[in-house]
Amino acid sequence: MTSPAVRAVRLGPRSVAALVLVGAVGVAAFGWPFLAPPDSQVSAHAEDAPWLFAGLLVLLVAVVAATISESGLGPKAVAMLGVLAATGAALRPIGAGTAGIEPMFFLLVLSGRVLGPGFGFVLGSVTMFASALLTGGVGPWMPFQMLAMGWFTMGAGLLPGAARLRGRAEQALLAGYGFLAAFAYGTIMNLAGWPFMGTMASNISFDPHAAVPANLARFLAYCLATSMGWDLGRAVCTVVLTLTLGPAVLRALRRATRRAAFETPVTFDAPGA
Repeated sequence: MTSPAVRAVRLGPRSVAALVLVGAVGVAAFGWPFLAPPDSQVSAHAEDAPWLFAGLLVLLVAVVAATISESGLGPKAVAMLGVLAATGAALRPIGAGTAGIEPMFFLLVLSGRVLGPGFGFVLGSVTMFASALLTGGVGPWMPFQMLAMGWFTMGAGLLPGAARLRGRAEQALLAGYGFLAAFAYGTIMNLAGWPFMGTMASNISFDPHAAVPANLARFLAYCLATSMGWDLGRAVCTVVLTLTLGPAVLRALRRATRRAAFETPVTFDAPGA
């Protein structure tokens, strides 16, 4: 009989509301080129909009992390968060600049699966923040990366069968999710950087005065020209590592969560008891 899934963080109503809020603002932050009419003030300030959304996302991610922490991110979960975030940050530079080989994604998929969506969102955001500091990748794109990685890891925690699905079926599920999510992450991050291009590449750059279908065609051309190969490398790397190292890593994560007993409150015996 399979034991129930252990969650490092149980999401309460406030945490869910905060995640929904940051998700809605994130959709606007990433998708505003397609949501704002050509004659709107946002489109008129296309060069400034990413900076505005980047500052807003920093605050919102911090609010979500704080809200989730209030709902039960105890000392054991914080220790687990620190270890996994440090490991993920250390893994990111290994394949940097080499055809999208980024083993960090595989670790975050498995961590989100075992530890749940609440922990997953915080882990994804913190890992990307730490890796940006480690690699010097700090810039207006970093808040977008933190949010996108938070979504990526949270999604793994929302996959079905967390308590019962095991073995090859679970590996196939996680590998399929990792493959699709790797492309989704790349596409979302393209949305964050695309408006910055300006007139550098007139045929594929964002045109604030063009209609949505024209900009969509430009964006698809931009993705094909700049990131398709990188996203494919990330997706294949995630699948290969999930199928080869996944079983051992999943067992280790589940063993650690059982021993940590996140949901058991820490108590102290009175002197002389």
